[in-house]
Amino acid sequence: MQKNSQILYVDSHAHIWLKDLPKVDNPRHALSYDFSIEQYLNVLSQHKVDYAVIAAASPFGDYNDYTLNAIRGKKRIRGTVIVEPTIDMYALKAMKEDGIVGVRLPYISMAQLPDLTSFEYKKLLRRFVDLDWHVHLHIDGPRIPLVLPELERSGVKVVIDHFGRPDDQLGIHCKGFQMMMKSIERGNTWVKVSAAYRLGKEKTIAYGTQLLKNLGPDRLLWASDCPFAGFEDQVKYQETVDDILSWVSNPEDRSKIYGENAIKLYFD
Repeated sequence: MQKNSQILYVDSHAHIWLKDLPKVDNPRHALSYDFSIEQYLNVLSQHKVDYAVIAAASPFGDYNDYTLNAIRGKKRIRGTVIVEPTIDMYALKAMKEDGIVGVRLPYISMAQLPDLTSFEYKKLLRRFVDLDWHVHLHIDGPRIPLVLPELERSGVKVVIDHFGRPDDQLGIHCKGFQMMMKSIERGNTWVKVSAAYRLGKEKTIAYGTQLLKNLGPDRLLWASDCPFAGFEDQVKYQETVDDILSWVSNPEDRSKIYGENAIKLYFD
């Protein structure tokens, strides 16, 4: 692909870590290697990507120290964190000063979902609203209906990972995917069109085409999912950039998805 210098690129989802960081019990990925902020910044430079958002990686739970240290003072980098519902507003405000713009809910690996109707979660979500943060939801598509309505009721901005991870068999007819589209249409939800290598490229072409047809480009966010945990030797960064080209033909739509939407959401 010949890069178009007119397009602003924002990688809306990538991870950084060091292999010796403390991990939760039975992490989803072992992560036995380093992918440091320095390595990631080098990748961005190589591919002429202008801005990025570091997504909290679930193996480290609420150990956000490395992410906070990595993004602090870097105007082109923002981040999300994982927090316990007992965290106080003072700690959240300090994180915001460091460049944190939201909280990741890594529900993909949780058999038992938390009760978002409980006081502690209502309080937490209200604090996110007050901070103008988003919740970064990672969950399998069939279970989206279990959490999205309550998130919407809270008034918090919602960003859903990886096309909403629809059910493999139902695809765009998955109830969670359909609910996600209706939520995007209501105006406070976005979706990352990312991780085609995890979901299947032909399937994500169908997902992306449906999203674009029904909703337009304004709530779609490109992301690499770098460094491709579990697929490190199978994916090249440039492939994640080029994936969008297979289902977005309009140059103005591409500009929005590659970067303009993310700038408004994460950096303005």
